[in-house]
Amino acid sequence: LRVEGAHSQPSIQTIQEQLGSLAGVSDVRGSLQECAVMVTYRPLLVTQQALKEHIRDLGFSSWSLADAALSCWQEVSSDWSAHSVTLCIAGMTCSSCSSSIQERISQMGGVKSIAVSLSDGTATVTFDPRLTEAELLQAAIEEMGFEASVQGGHVITVWFGSKPTLRVSPSGLSLGFFSSSFLLLLSRFQLNSPVTRRPEVRTQRCFIAVTGMTCASCVGNIERKLRSHGGITAVFVSLMAAKAEVTYDPDSIGAAGVARLIEDLGFGATVMDQAAANPGLLELRLSGMTCASCVHKIESKLRSTPGVMAATVSLATNRAQVRYHPEAVGARDLLAIIQDLGFQAELEKTGLKQNLDHSKEILQWRNSFLLSLVFGLPVMGLMVYMMVMDSQMQNHGGAMPEDQNLVPGLSLLNLAFFLLCTPVQIFGGRYFYIQAYRALQHRTANMDVLIVLATSIAYVYSCVVLVVAMAEQAQQSPTTFFDTPPMLFVFIALGRWLEHIAKSKTSEALAKLISLQASDATVVTLGPDGAVLSEEQVELDLVQRGDVIKVLPGGKFPIDGRVTEGSSTADESLITGPGEPMPVSKKVGSLVLAGSINGHGALLVEATHVGGDTTLSQIVRLVEEAQLSKAPIQKLADRLGGLFVPFILVVSLLTLAAWLLVGFSHFHLVEQHFPVEVRHRQPNEPRWSFRLTFQASITVLSIACPCSLGLATPTAVMVGTGVGARNGILIKGGEPLEMAHKIQAVMFDKTGTLTNGVPRVTRVLVLWEPARLPLRKILALVGTAEASSEHPLGVAVAAHCRQELGSDLLGCCQDFQAVPGCGISCRVSNVDHLLVQEASRDGSSLVPEQEGPGESYWVLIGNREWLRRNGHRVEADMDAAMASHEAKGQTAVLVAIDGTLCAMLAVADTVKAESALAVQTLSSMGVQVVMITGDNRRTAKAIAAQVGIGKVFAEVLPSHKVAKVQELQEAGLRVAMVGDGVNDSPALAQADVGIAIGTGTDVAIEAADIVLIRNDLLDVVASIELSRKTVRRIRINFVFALIYNLLGIPVAAGSGAFLPVGLVLQPWMASAAMAASSLSVLLSSLLLKTYRKTPAEFYEARARGHTRSLRSSQISTHLGGVDSVQPCP
Repeated sequence: LRVEGAHSQPSIQTIQEQLGSLAGVSDVRGSLQECAVMVTYRPLLVTQQALKEHIRDLGFSSWSLADAALSCWQEVSSDWSAHSVTLCIAGMTCSSCSSSIQERISQMGGVKSIAVSLSDGTATVTFDPRLTEAELLQAAIEEMGFEASVQGGHVITVWFGSKPTLRVSPSGLSLGFFSSSFLLLLSRFQLNSPVTRRPEVRTQRCFIAVTGMTCASCVGNIERKLRSHGGITAVFVSLMAAKAEVTYDPDSIGAAGVARLIEDLGFGATVMDQAAANPGLLELRLSGMTCASCVHKIESKLRSTPGVMAATVSLATNRAQVRYHPEAVGARDLLAIIQDLGFQAELEKTGLKQNLDHSKEILQWRNSFLLSLVFGLPVMGLMVYMMVMDSQMQNHGGAMPEDQNLVPGLSLLNLAFFLLCTPVQIFGGRYFYIQAYRALQHRTANMDVLIVLATSIAYVYSCVVLVVAMAEQAQQSPTTFFDTPPMLFVFIALGRWLEHIAKSKTSEALAKLISLQASDATVVTLGPDGAVLSEEQVELDLVQRGDVIKVLPGGKFPIDGRVTEGSSTADESLITGPGEPMPVSKKVGSLVLAGSINGHGALLVEATHVGGDTTLSQIVRLVEEAQLSKAPIQKLADRLGGLFVPFILVVSLLTLAAWLLVGFSHFHLVEQHFPVEVRHRQPNEPRWSFRLTFQASITVLSIACPCSLGLATPTAVMVGTGVGARNGILIKGGEPLEMAHKIQAVMFDKTGTLTNGVPRVTRVLVLWEPARLPLRKILALVGTAEASSEHPLGVAVAAHCRQELGSDLLGCCQDFQAVPGCGISCRVSNVDHLLVQEASRDGSSLVPEQEGPGESYWVLIGNREWLRRNGHRVEADMDAAMASHEAKGQTAVLVAIDGTLCAMLAVADTVKAESALAVQTLSSMGVQVVMITGDNRRTAKAIAAQVGIGKVFAEVLPSHKVAKVQELQEAGLRVAMVGDGVNDSPALAQADVGIAIGTGTDVAIEAADIVLIRNDLLDVVASIELSRKTVRRIRINFVFALIYNLLGIPVAAGSGAFLPVGLVLQPWMASAAMAASSLSVLLSSLLLKTYRKTPAEFYEARARGHTRSLRSSQISTHLGGVDSVQPCP
């Protein structure tokens, strides 16, 4: 029996237990993967209908997959053979395709091993022929949306045992009698057969929180250092997220080793939340251990626990690490085991939330700024005083008191500057000196090196010349640069302080998502009768699958689960985006999402997904990884940042050499373009030239800013992805965010993307007078008959009838017969009594008097051919009405009751409400829109006409979808693919931007670059709009950064003196400009937070008068991916 709505292992187990308790049921086996149960029963004691009704009473719907043939094969001998087959697979486009195939096939019963080659397009499978066959393997791959065939048409056989054995089917049915999909499903119920585990992955991934990075040069240094290690295969470092993602070989290096490599470069590094990346890894902090005996006691107890794969305890660090199977044992169980041994244990808490907290860095740089300001303000005051006094001396002449020497060579002014500069140099600059020392220790250079060079050279030079002057008993104190370090540190510390405040704002969206997670949960214990026996408040990380959680009104749902008791509403808008105007109703059987807010009623919820498996955790992971990724343009900035510091050092030395040469050979140029202070006018021209030259070279070091280049892209990407998540659009990184604005063509899948993906009754036409048989009675008869059908159209008709009647209880069905491709026939009874009860309940007068409880009706439902076979004539007007619906892509079904044709039903997969508006909006943006589907030409054309798409590709295979994407790309177009199914995943991966519907399959979501949580096609438009705004903001940021550096560095080097305004920068002015450049980039990126998704009403108003359905002649239809227009039907 296929079971609809059973999406978790506890649900399958509940169905197994309930069916197993019925009399006559001897065995029940469940498959979560196929959402089905296989029941062995005695027909004399229980019927299939009773089994289905029992499942429906549990809140699920079901239908049978086949009758009889519950055991297709009987083993005649214990001897067996291993078969090996090589399958040719078409349609694989990336490693995701090959890994999906490997995972799917390896889980089939009887499969011993599988090796998939993406380059060769083949899969070699070794299997037990008693449990599966090559045809089943081929069918399984084709079910995933790929084309598969047996290479060479033969299977290699290796025999085990004494001789080949023969397998026979007791029922005499051949494999060809059953569909490949049914045989595939049946093979998965060989639960006792050995299942080959997936090959163990040779690499692992870890996340490292990195502190101390200040610019793109730091990023480049870390990446180069890690990539140089032989055991590290991939490195991605994010400056804004202060995090590194590292893929490594665990045999060569561990996560702690990676952190040590980063620490060796002078940065702080902490391994982040390994348990979140792997739900089977638990890290604990222990207390109460005193010796090695305690360690052995804990390890041996944990290792003997079923479900625990490994346990390691360290006495030195009081830490424990446990690897376990979450399905067999939970984190709370492991804590209880340790506590029962007499030790205390608690979770080791590290993670992303702490890493997003910039409060420590903000406090650090605030204190550094205030310390520098305390000493920098007097320096500023002295500088202003000197400028004013210089002007007066130029007019009146004379000597200033502060220029008088306290001792020979030491003036009052220089002493004051020295006393104010030294504390700042030692205490205010300690953070810069530590980072610069560590960088130089590993022969690298970053922004801190430039700052330290500028301040240290100025301070040391000033001290040296002052000491020399005092030693020589000079009559006049020399010119010093003690004013430079305090001013530099004031503006740089201010810039860093404001920069970290701005950084905390850029990650606000991700922090808000994390804040949606509840911190704890109320776990209840239920008795046999369902009564609550006890309640316990536990940490969220200790909640296990299958736990029953109590959620009070107004509380957050801590996990994903299914409601088992109570009714309420839930506000899911914080997760699905602001487009959900109304709370979502929740009752028994409803699914709830972690992070959503409960409404007015208390609920009991069975946990189906906990920890990192919840929807909210996966959204957080997607946004986090997106902010960690780099846009292509950022990679260029990183390369420039790596060369920036050496370039600035060269420019500074060239500035020093050039002005020295000019000063010694043409001093009049220096005197003409650099204003010389009156009190320092001396006959010693070389000395004055050196002072100005020295000042220019330090100013170059002070003004250069690789930070603005390094921040231009990641700040915009971080804010852009956060804004997208807030609006229900998950963008997987900087590359798709940057690429989406270039989209020139969008290919839509039909089923589940442009349409709702579920057949629905669109019209019921009654062909006789209602007095003969009212509509409600017709619906009751039709609904009862179709309730026994497994056909999707029959399921849709039955659901419609139940909805219209307002009841899940229908009549009785007997002598049911279904003929594939034609229709059904059966005898229906006990509907009159049902309708009388409904009439008495709602006061309806449409139901005639009851004609007797035993009256039955012969019902025929099907197509024209089925009615003709049973002696009914379809009149011309009825045939025309059916043809009219069929031309629209709908299926017309006729109903005959007791030999009289009485009704026609139209069933179709209806178009989503926003599909036409989304297509019209994309077209108005200059984007070419194409529909591609595996459905027949008539249906595809009808849907295209409704939504306004002029080009359709129908009856295509997944490989054809990939080929069509490639064809458009070869024509020079940037292509986006929008889909939701497994068969769309190859095209999603091939497209420049793959967009998956959030309600689609896991494979499609994994292959896509953008995920639409709200299943709203207007979000396709919104994602392109957001991309355009983000890329525009990135360009503005680069303009700020590049213009600043391209203009600022030459001016600092002294070329500004030759401008008409005679612009000469002091080092402190350069440091202020440097801080301003980084802030301008950050504030520019934060402007993206003002983005608001355009409402649908605006698009509707703009499209009013332009949106229209296309005529058949306006649509070009292509079959099977062939680019030739087919004639209209």
